[in-house]
Amino acid sequence: MPNMVLIDGNSLVYKAYYALPLLTNSEGLYTNGIYGFTMMLFKIFEEYKPDYIAVAFDKKAPTFRHKEYDQYKANRKGMPEELIQQLPLLKDVIKGFNIPILEIEGYEADDIIGTLAKKAERMGMHVFIVTGDRDSLQLVSDNITSVISKKGTTEVDVYTPDEVKKKIGVWPAQITDYKGLAGDKSDNIPGVPGIGSKTAISLLSQYNTLENLLENLDTVDKKKTRELLAEYREQAVLSKKLATIEVNIPIELDMNELKMKQWNYKALRDLFSRLEFKSLMGKLPAVELVEFSKDDFHLETASSQEALKSISREMVAVDYIIDREQLIYLALYDGKRGYFLHTSDGNEDISKTLKPLFEDDSIKKLTYNIKGLMTYLGKRGICLKGIEFDAAIAAYLINSIDSEYPISSLTRDYLGYSIKEEYELLGQGKGRLTYRDVAIKDIQDYAAGRIKAIFELYNPMIAKLKDDGSFDLYKKIEIPLIEVLSSMEQVGFKIDKNELNELAKEFDFDINRLTNEIYELAGEEFNINSPKQLSYILFEKLKLPVIKKTKTGYSTDAEVLDELSSQHDIVEKILRYRTLVKLRNTYISGFMKLLGDDDRLHTTFMQTVTSTGRISSTEPNLQNIPVRDEIGRRIRKIFIPRDEEHLIMSADYSQIELRVLAHLSGDANLINAFINNEDIHARTASEVFGVPIEEVTPQMRRSAKAVNFGIVYGISDFGLAKDLKISRSEAQQYINNYFRRYPGVKAYLDECIEQARKKGYVTTIYNRRRYIPEINSKNYSIRTLGERIAMNTPIQGSAADIIKAAMDVVYDRLKKAHLDSRLILQVHDELILDVAVSELEQVKDIVKDSMENVVALKVPLLVDISVGRNWFEAK
Repeated sequence: MPNMVLIDGNSLVYKAYYALPLLTNSEGLYTNGIYGFTMMLFKIFEEYKPDYIAVAFDKKAPTFRHKEYDQYKANRKGMPEELIQQLPLLKDVIKGFNIPILEIEGYEADDIIGTLAKKAERMGMHVFIVTGDRDSLQLVSDNITSVISKKGTTEVDVYTPDEVKKKIGVWPAQITDYKGLAGDKSDNIPGVPGIGSKTAISLLSQYNTLENLLENLDTVDKKKTRELLAEYREQAVLSKKLATIEVNIPIELDMNELKMKQWNYKALRDLFSRLEFKSLMGKLPAVELVEFSKDDFHLETASSQEALKSISREMVAVDYIIDREQLIYLALYDGKRGYFLHTSDGNEDISKTLKPLFEDDSIKKLTYNIKGLMTYLGKRGICLKGIEFDAAIAAYLINSIDSEYPISSLTRDYLGYSIKEEYELLGQGKGRLTYRDVAIKDIQDYAAGRIKAIFELYNPMIAKLKDDGSFDLYKKIEIPLIEVLSSMEQVGFKIDKNELNELAKEFDFDINRLTNEIYELAGEEFNINSPKQLSYILFEKLKLPVIKKTKTGYSTDAEVLDELSSQHDIVEKILRYRTLVKLRNTYISGFMKLLGDDDRLHTTFMQTVTSTGRISSTEPNLQNIPVRDEIGRRIRKIFIPRDEEHLIMSADYSQIELRVLAHLSGDANLINAFINNEDIHARTASEVFGVPIEEVTPQMRRSAKAVNFGIVYGISDFGLAKDLKISRSEAQQYINNYFRRYPGVKAYLDECIEQARKKGYVTTIYNRRRYIPEINSKNYSIRTLGERIAMNTPIQGSAADIIKAAMDVVYDRLKKAHLDSRLILQVHDELILDVAVSELEQVKDIVKDSMENVVALKVPLLVDISVGRNWFEAK
């Protein structure tokens, strides 16, 4: 899950300013606010490893809150002149880190942060809001964490939903209700006079929301409280409105603009030197970066025939850009001469001319993210061979917790110079150009920096892989896997268009039926997809209790509807309607848009994304289709073999992560259970619940299964209690009983944590390394997250390595046997093949033997194979 960090600039710099004594440099510039803020930035980079980041500032213009209530924040003193002087230089520092600065007239930084946080959460990110006050606590959720600086230092309090409830007394969604009652002195929000913190918490524990409380005033026990609420009713409602962060403000922003970029080291060095931040200077790389000079290195413009004739036959760097399925250029460099081959007006014959070079396995190719070119060439009958080095794969193995591995970052880290990044060539956001819009000379200069870097990165990065002990993983598993994934992308997975259309009709029928049922319960027709119209039906017409308000009205988000589901039949139907519409848009309309002319879906497999080593899939994501519900099963029926002479085969590892755990832990009882082919969940249930195995009930087995897999993921008593809907003490007893039965597992997991603390990383069976900076954090929540990662990574990462190795072997054996059957998809611990009926038994033997014997463990690996006319039947 990518991390986004959103920083409240005003709040944090205020805290930094007042936390430190007034500091000045020799020019007389005040620097304490800048220094404290910058220290916090370094802490953020170290602790949270942001993939996306932004700093929001307040604008001087009045906000909508000032217009609603002219006394809003009226008690605040103006910004000290000594701090005002620091803001321009602070913003220069932020720009030096290449962090976007966001300011919107009429809104506060909190509103910008709230809007982006919710958007990022919907996109599947985890958001850390870094601030100096508690206003952001209302935004906290399972995927939004508030990080509050303590006294303006790098020490912080980290707020999850449980921490908000524990420290404030209410849940995040109730923070605005709480301020509506108790007020907020720091923002001059009045609340209800006479109602303090304890009373507000007590009332909200009983009535949940301010609106519900005001609608039921006659049930409030204390007469005085009842009278105060009646008298100051409008003030309470206004106070809540003032305290509510707006999460739907108009921000015209592509989230990609917030991606972490390489720092501008020269600008930072100049700023730190001027500000006399000597201690911070040491946090910048020791290497003095120089800019790549196109004057010192030039690519010759040549025809593909000339390049093929002159280029070295031993080792050559190959770079390319494919944009919108068009090859823009090829660049070649052998350490002496470099060539730039541009495809003008869509002329792509250069790839065919270079076929002898591409297909010569004896010529070592040095590359970067080469799978795209391999797939492109493969579709044109050219087999790219001889991949010796892929800088992106190497970088991923060296440090898998980075989200991206741009060449510009690699040149900085390994070569000590910087090259132009793509966004500098094409621009960003709405003004972004295509490669067809850029002058060929500019593209040629850009390509020169890339190709030289690829060639020069080979030696230092290979040396690093060998030092880390992961060179074999790189050479024997990851590099061969490039060809496997490319082949799978080219083959694709055929879709039964008739079934797809029938499924679309079924979805439309169910959506229309639900629509009519919703209309009937509402007593009128309305736009169900309109939050405004839906909120009118739910809260004004049907009089359901208001859970949450926004600037534009009552909230109808999923969290609110879940809470209201027991209040009225219409709510459950609206939730079902939304689910069906989302599934239809994702899996029906989405598939229709991406379906190739060959009626196949050609997903893109991502090899360098997940920190565990697992392969991911995108456009479309075929690894995330629901499997346990009827809709998911129905969707899988549309995936079919290429023709009547083929079948779909599924080969699925049985409980691979638990088997890996048995191997790594060496626990005798767990090993014996697998060697004796026992039902591991029933055996665990027998031990956890203290009953003979023959007396284990289905419910006991389900609970034991949750314990088994929970242990793999470092589950806590709280998490297990939540999963099984039992008390925390009972959950802890289950975990204690498990560890008594399998003491080797407990010892192994403790060893993983200890190794991570000492070395800073853990490794898999194949020596895949994952760094865990969280493990030594002073913050409890972050540190415990690091401990869970330390326990889980060797297990999940080893399982990922095993199936990757198996894919390499299966692909190679099918190819060498000249079989017509093809590997077409990988989903976690399962391989999917399109198998010729005439080859069925032979392929079964190859797949089962390859997967079960790809690695020697202390327990047997077992593979379940099934076959069908579609993916559903094969599963």
